[in-house]
Amino acid sequence: MPETPPESAEKPSGFDPSAFEGILSRLGHGGHLGMRYRAHGVGWVEMELPYAERLIGDVETGVIASGPIISLMDNATSLSVWTAIGEFRPQVTLDLRVDYMRPATPGKTVIGRGECYKVTRSMAFVRGIAHDGDADDPVAHVAGTFIRIDNFLG
Repeated sequence: MPETPPESAEKPSGFDPSAFEGILSRLGHGGHLGMRYRAHGVGWVEMELPYAERLIGDVETGVIASGPIISLMDNATSLSVWTAIGEFRPQVTLDLRVDYMRPATPGKTVIGRGECYKVTRSMAFVRGIAHDGDADDPVAHVAGTFIRIDNFLG
């Protein structure tokens, strides 16, 4: 995925997802899963999900379950919206389509890159990939929308 900002992001981001590192690694399902911040720019964020036995979905193969990868991508794409708009604003995942291309390689960290490519008054549109070391050989592709609820809270 290109590292260029979406059309809706004309200024450098005032939102720094690296500041969430302590929260992500300690609290909620992201903390339980072991998610970590990796990198970001205007309109994109990378996070990682280190391999752990507790994440295995198939004991015989050692492959990570799909749920933790979906959570990784939901977090990466959500954070990408805030980097695109330059601030934290309440939002909800309206839709996140996940197309699995192959199982993640047992023992490898899964890297999730989310990109926000369009923001409107009430919606944000995202896409991303999950891979385990080679972005040209993705584990999954995602596409989704977030509804920006702050515009509806009065």
